[in-house]
Amino acid sequence: MSQSRVIVVGAGVAGLCCALELSERGYPVEVVDRGRALGDGCCSWMAGGMLAPWCERATTEPVVATRGESSIDWWVQRFPGTVRKGSLVVAQPRDAGELSRFAGRTENFEWLDGERLAELEPDLAGRFRRALFFPQEAHLDPRRALAALAEALRRRDVPIRFGVDFPATQSRHELPGRELVVDCRGLAARDALADLRGVRGEMLVIRSRDIDFSRPVRMLHPRIPLYLVPRGEGVFMVGATMIESEARGGPTVRSAVDLLNAAYALHPAFGEAEILEINADVRPAFPDNLPAVRREGRVLHANGLYRHGFLLSPWLAREVAARVAGLNSSLETIDADLRERRQA
Repeated sequence: MSQSRVIVVGAGVAGLCCALELSERGYPVEVVDRGRALGDGCCSWMAGGMLAPWCERATTEPVVATRGESSIDWWVQRFPGTVRKGSLVVAQPRDAGELSRFAGRTENFEWLDGERLAELEPDLAGRFRRALFFPQEAHLDPRRALAALAEALRRRDVPIRFGVDFPATQSRHELPGRELVVDCRGLAARDALADLRGVRGEMLVIRSRDIDFSRPVRMLHPRIPLYLVPRGEGVFMVGATMIESEARGGPTVRSAVDLLNAAYALHPAFGEAEILEINADVRPAFPDNLPAVRREGRVLHANGLYRHGFLLSPWLAREVAARVAGLNSSLETIDADLRERRQA
C-alpha cells in the first residue's frame, strides 16, 4: 500500500513528535512552521519538561497518568538527555496537610523522612520533615529535546521549512493529490477549533552556584505551588503559574515576585541566584484540559495539550499515526474504486 504524503503544520513538541512517529512508520512527511527558527513563537520553548504522570495525577484526570506513563519510554528511546531519577514533592511544615492531600490523590510514590530526603538531595538536608518521592518519573530540557527531534527528522530526510504560514483556509478545501495535513498549530488553530482557549504560563530560569538538584522538586502551597526543574550546571527552570488568559508578553511583576519568593522559601540560597530569563507564553487547551485529535476531511487537528506538552505529545503522536493509517486506507479504497471504474 502506498503511503500518503503528510504535511505537519507546527514545529512545536506536538508537531515534531507527530512528524517523527509518522516518519518511523514509513510515511513521507514534511513539517512547516510560521516561525523563523526552531522555538520561535512556540510555547514548547517555555515548558518545564517534567515527565511526571503520577505527580500530575494528583491535580488532573486519571487518563493523564495512563497516557503519560508510556511517554517516558518514548522519550528515553529518542532523546538521550532524558533523565529518569524521579520527582520529589515537599511542603513547609505549616502546609503539611497539602502534602497528605496530594498523596491521597495519586499513586506510585514513596514517603520519605528528612534523612532519606537528604540522601537523595543533599542540598535539601534539614529543610523538610517529609517528602513524596516518585521514582519512575523523569525530566528533560525542552529546548535540547526539540533540537534532538529536529535532528532526528533531518537524519530521516524529513524537511522542516520555517517562515511558512500554512493557510488555514486550505484545510477546508480539497487538498492536492493524496496529501494529508496534521494541524499542530496550538492556539493559532482557533480558526478551526472554536472551543480552544489559551492558558497563560510564566517561568523563570535562574542559576545558583550554591545549590544542585538531581531531579525536579515541587513545593506545595495553598496559593502558589512551585516546581524547580534542574537543567544542569546550576541552572533551574522555575514555574507554576496557570492563568486563564490569552494575553502574551512578559510575566507580571506579581507573578515574578511570587515565583522568586517561592524559590526562596524552598531554599534561602536561591536568594543569591542569578536570573537568566523571565518569560511567558500561552498554551492551548480544550474545555476538559485534555488533548484530542479531530478530523476535518483530510485534515487532523492535534491540539489541546494544556500544560502537558512533553508528557502527552508521544501519546498524541501515536493517536495521529493511527488516524492517518485509517485515512490512508480510505484513500486506497477510493483509488482502487476509481481504477476499477476506469477499467470498466
